Amino acid sequence: QVTLVESGGGLVQPGGSLTLSCAFSGIIFSIYDMGWYRQAPGKQRELVAVITGGGSRNYADSVKGRFTISRDNDKESVYLQMNTLKPEDTAVYYCNSRNQYSGRSYWGQGTQVIVSS
Repeated sequence: QVTLVESGGGLVQPGGSLTLSCAFSGIIFSIYDMGWYRQAPGKQRELVAVITGGGSRNYADSVKGRFTISRDNDKESVYLQMNTLKPEDTAVYYCNSRNQYSGRSYWGQGTQVIVSS
């Protein structure tokens, strides 16, 4: 069983920065690909960024150059550094983990990010 707990959301002005954290509780963190997704009101949940157990990264086009995903296998955590935030980044951000071998996926409870002046 895997438990994910996100933190770091909040209200930030356009152009500002925020860092989200996700703490993983389970077995063998390194075999899980970790991702951040977001869901804005009235929209479907979408992938923001993913980092594999080996450290490969992929980003949605809308956040490339502004967001950075990273992981610390010793601390069993994944982070999302968000810079130059825009109002359209406003959403609930969810942490996801996917077992590389079984494909089983887990979700955190989400953390709200609001970008507004």
